[in-house]
Amino acid sequence: MVRGDDYKFLKIRDAITSINQKVNLIGIILEFGSSQKSKGSDYFCKLKIIDESYKDGIPVHVFAESMEMLPCITSSGDIIQLSRIMMKIHANDVYAIFNKKFSSFALYNGKDGESFLPYQSSPRFHQREQDKKLIAGLRKWLDDSKCNEGFKTNFLLLREIQDACRVNLACKVLHLCEIGNGWMVFLWDGTDAPSVTVIRKLEDEMANELPLHLEPLPLSRDVLCTLPTVGTILRVIIKPEYGMQVLHLLEIGKWVKVLNMICEVHAGLWRGVFTTSTRLQNVPEDDIIVQGHLRNSASHALINLCQPLG
Repeated sequence: MVRGDDYKFLKIRDAITSINQKVNLIGIILEFGSSQKSKGSDYFCKLKIIDESYKDGIPVHVFAESMEMLPCITSSGDIIQLSRIMMKIHANDVYAIFNKKFSSFALYNGKDGESFLPYQSSPRFHQREQDKKLIAGLRKWLDDSKCNEGFKTNFLLLREIQDACRVNLACKVLHLCEIGNGWMVFLWDGTDAPSVTVIRKLEDEMANELPLHLEPLPLSRDVLCTLPTVGTILRVIIKPEYGMQVLHLLEIGKWVKVLNMICEVHAGLWRGVFTTSTRLQNVPEDDIIVQGHLRNSASHALINLCQPLG
């Protein structure tokens, strides 16, 4: 696609025949994964989009200089507008590449959305009046069709998290406490987070020992007695500016889906960090993901019980 066609949007059906060309697409997000660190200095995420011309979906690989520059998708079924992405093919599979140097994107709420303003956009994005018609058309098609039954969000287990990555988790809220600068919530899904290797000099450890916990003060015995004995308990930091938006959703003993949260290793321990793009959803205990987590936890507990002592 040449420079003069920057405002021409193709249907996905037509884009898949435009190999090694830059195209503009607007579509519904069918699937999206967590953000990850590439082997180089970039960050990347993968998503799949559809439109009325191509319901099988096309993968899009997005690369950015930082995690904050990647699309922070609220949920599958949302709309993404992509400009100047490169179409590629590998082993007969067609996909699109978002290049951080010249591509741009904008995210909009899906069929239940009413605003034509993106809830996130990249620095190179420029909105036009014509975009409203495209967005409205996709919302109407989505509302009229049954394709939204196939939407899914990729949820990881705590045992699958990686350092410095954005993830979607489904966890049980175990405890919530106020700390010096915000709040800390304790989340659990019944699995063990990956072990952490910490390399330090002996003199550094003697002068500044690594903590046994991330909370400023140890939890009381009464609270500790309520915590599960199987699986990692993830401490999650919530800054004051985000607290009022999510605290009412963090009910002790209930399950929540956490979208676009950063997981990282801090002082040798795993922790989660809320950002402006992190979202919470309450879910019932009979949710299919929650039921899977509970089965994993029960199986893990049984294995530990059957292991011989010593």
